[in-house]
Amino acid sequence: MSTTKHIEPCLVFADESGNIYDHPDLLMLCRRGEELTLPRPDELMPLPVDSEFFLLPGRGALGLDPETGEVEELEELAVAVFASPAHTLSASAAYQTRPGAPILPLFAYGAVGFYEGQFYVCAKRVDQDKRQEFAHIPRERIETGARKLLAELPQNRLVRHLTSCALTYGCPAAKNFSLGRFEAPLPTSRTCNARCVGCISYQPEDSGFPSTQNRIAFKPTDKEIIEVMRRHQGKERKPIYSFGQGCEGEPLTEAGLIGAAVGKFRKGGGKGTVNINTNASLPGTLPELAQAGVDSIRVSLNSARKGPYEAYYRPNGYGFEDVEQSIRAAKEAGLFVSLNLLYFPGVTDCEQEWAALNALVQQTRLDFIQLRNLNLDPELAMKLMAGFEFGPCMGLANFMKRLKKANPHLGFGYFNPYLEPGGGR
Repeated sequence: MSTTKHIEPCLVFADESGNIYDHPDLLMLCRRGEELTLPRPDELMPLPVDSEFFLLPGRGALGLDPETGEVEELEELAVAVFASPAHTLSASAAYQTRPGAPILPLFAYGAVGFYEGQFYVCAKRVDQDKRQEFAHIPRERIETGARKLLAELPQNRLVRHLTSCALTYGCPAAKNFSLGRFEAPLPTSRTCNARCVGCISYQPEDSGFPSTQNRIAFKPTDKEIIEVMRRHQGKERKPIYSFGQGCEGEPLTEAGLIGAAVGKFRKGGGKGTVNINTNASLPGTLPELAQAGVDSIRVSLNSARKGPYEAYYRPNGYGFEDVEQSIRAAKEAGLFVSLNLLYFPGVTDCEQEWAALNALVQQTRLDFIQLRNLNLDPELAMKLMAGFEFGPCMGLANFMKRLKKANPHLGFGYFNPYLEPGGGR
């Protein structure tokens, strides 16, 4: 007999001033793709610390009247949440978009409700790592760490860039570098060979929404990169170094620079996990990068099907076939391969998407899936996917269970894992 407490959160909504209220009569609804539904009992969790609330302009809140079974729209605004890092949203907020509503900025918009004095969200914690939890860390500590970095390496442009990212944009990776812990970001590339609809560092003027941060404006030298790596190695017992950040283009377009820097770092006794976050567009670069001392790559995907993938990434000079070849080339070179899977409820967890992803895992024997949220206006995301078949959705929990059952070797998480010497996690 199950002892799980059955809860039915009520609808939350907001006035124009940003005050959030819970509705006394209407229940919380959520959206998966085009489907409006009540939350699944197994997907509701208390709102995690460090999560953010969003008021959705031009969008009326939708709730369910439990007595009539009818969906009701309020005059007041809909509310959504961005669950803190390490959590993957399993359903989007339910709302009615009104004429003239602006496109939503580049975040994920999770369904949220209220029950017995507490907010609940449709999400699952997929990684126990506390890498991007900052609620207990005073900003002064981050500022002090950034100042020390600038004092130690005053001529290093990469250090200046990363400390600005930490203090201006609140980048979690840059804040961790300032604190000397976990994973050090190593942005290198000013250009990209994809035109991702949800790119956070470059948006054309007609996109309807701005990029959330500036792209790196210079090409660092191998010396500047190595200085960052050595400094981080001196602070963190299990250091991870990652090329391919949100503030840059595609790192494989700078494979020569990365290979040179990593090779010199390794020859100088450099330890730790060197990772590249990539769109995996240039498979020919991977064997030499592995030989230079790169340990892992994280391949960004929204879909394991060519059509939906190319609709979002809009590749320039490569195709989905190159991505598949890169995964195979990386595995053949001995690299640990993760997917940065941009999870979108009601689409990613449909039967067709699951089958394609399962086939990719089985064919390539990739190692790990990081379940990240697709940061994009949900209605814009659905427009991009128009014309593709998806079928019924199974929910995040079943999606993960079925993948794990079919691929027992496969790991799940949210962050780039530290790899023990010899390749193990």
